[in-house]
Amino acid sequence: MNQIPTHDSRAKRLKAMTTGTHDRLDKSVMAGDPFASRGNYAKFLKVQYLFHRDIAALYQAAELDSLLPDLAGRRRFEVVTQDLTDLGVVDIQGLEVSPARFVAGDAVDVPTALGWLYVAEGSSLGAAFLLKFAAKLDLNAEFGARHLAPADEGRGLHWRTFTAALDSVDLTPDEELRVVAGAEDAFVSVHDRVRRFLTVS
Repeated sequence: MNQIPTHDSRAKRLKAMTTGTHDRLDKSVMAGDPFASRGNYAKFLKVQYLFHRDIAALYQAAELDSLLPDLAGRRRFEVVTQDLTDLGVVDIQGLEVSPARFVAGDAVDVPTALGWLYVAEGSSLGAAFLLKFAAKLDLNAEFGARHLAPADEGRGLHWRTFTAALDSVDLTPDEELRVVAGAEDAFVSVHDRVRRFLTVS
């Protein structure tokens, strides 16, 4: 695996080292045209549902709670589920064939979890333009696009608070690599589901 550059903050290093994977995911999502119709958007919501289901347990993990501020308040699994309900998607249980990536009560590898949470928090920061697209489908932060809504303190401060905490965690070089691997795995997992639900012909 590539060595971790020692300059810049951990969040900036993560961005630099996952840019290719992230860009491929973004292009795949937009190729699926998730805001062309409510039907397409519902497929996008299924992708979001599975991602947030994968990481839901992390927001209750004691190993992470002491490291990241307002961790429980950052969880979005429930609002994604409500968005699906708003759109009348009733086959949610059919999405749960495979187990979640992280399971409540299991030991958490902190570096790996930090990588996954970096992806989740970054998606929240970048959701502003998605919310504008959703508005064209008459969806908003109160109906159908709840999970795209900004935090009460605003997206920028919400993100900066997270990255400040992320940057302050003391990690070994091996653990730094596991953070990057966790972020890469998260992007790849979402990309796999985009191909499954959104870009199938």
